Amino acid sequence: MQIYKETLDIINRYSKKPEPFEPGEKTFWDDPHISRSMLEAHLSQNHDAASRKVETIDRTIDNLFKAGALKPGMRLLDLGCGPGLYAQRLAMAGMEVVGVDISEHSIGYARAAAEELNLPVEYHCVNFFDLEFQNEFDAVIQVYGELNTFPEALLVQLLAAVKKALKKDGVFIFDVSTRKLRTQNKIQNNWYYSDQGFWRPGRHLVLEMCFDYPDRDLWLNQYIIIDESGCKVYRNWFHDYSLEAVKELLSKAGFKLKTVWNDLTGSVYTGDGEWIAVIAQKNS
Repeated sequence: MQIYKETLDIINRYSKKPEPFEPGEKTFWDDPHISRSMLEAHLSQNHDAASRKVETIDRTIDNLFKAGALKPGMRLLDLGCGPGLYAQRLAMAGMEVVGVDISEHSIGYARAAAEELNLPVEYHCVNFFDLEFQNEFDAVIQVYGELNTFPEALLVQLLAAVKKALKKDGVFIFDVSTRKLRTQNKIQNNWYYSDQGFWRPGRHLVLEMCFDYPDRDLWLNQYIIIDESGCKVYRNWFHDYSLEAVKELLSKAGFKLKTVWNDLTGSVYTGDGEWIAVIAQKNS
């Protein structure tokens, strides 16, 4: 009976609204099963849960070339490259590409794909906060709202690293979600049992919870996973942005806003979209 008491105590503790950016498990990307599940999610064409579908990726790359942000011969750094869905296409378009990701499974897949396609993409399995590139790249990309997931202190650190990595007048291309995307999702709490699934290879119980922090444009998706080994909590934080907040962020980090769209495929900026896509240039 003691194990049930301990489990209920854990559930009770994690059911309370946490402080902003209070962390969950730190081993999310290192977990062998979860990282394999993430790779499958990246590659799936049935949903956009981890990466956008190939059609959208192709339209994004076409738009960035047509807009003149990217050109053959440029050296580009893809931060959070995953399995290389953007990197390999950019290499095929004549760019010199370096991809960085923390997931060994994703980087392993990306390297194998590049070798099969005979593409000279350079991949690194490393936390991009540990990178020390300096004046090496014409462009840096970080797509699908990855900037939304960092608290301010880490974001400042990341933008400083991006600026350092860029050559003079280099560009940083990224997108962030807006509050509209989050409010359309709405708060949804759910639980389910599975014999095997995304989180665990064996039987387990998943308790999904959402927490909204509207005064901070902050949102939390939390997953309490209970299996025979115990109970763990995983947290995905999202800090949404307005265009004004993006401009302020870039200005403080030493960038100037060059181009803004509703998304990276080049949809005209309207001010009421779910995403804000940006080309920012490093200040001289």
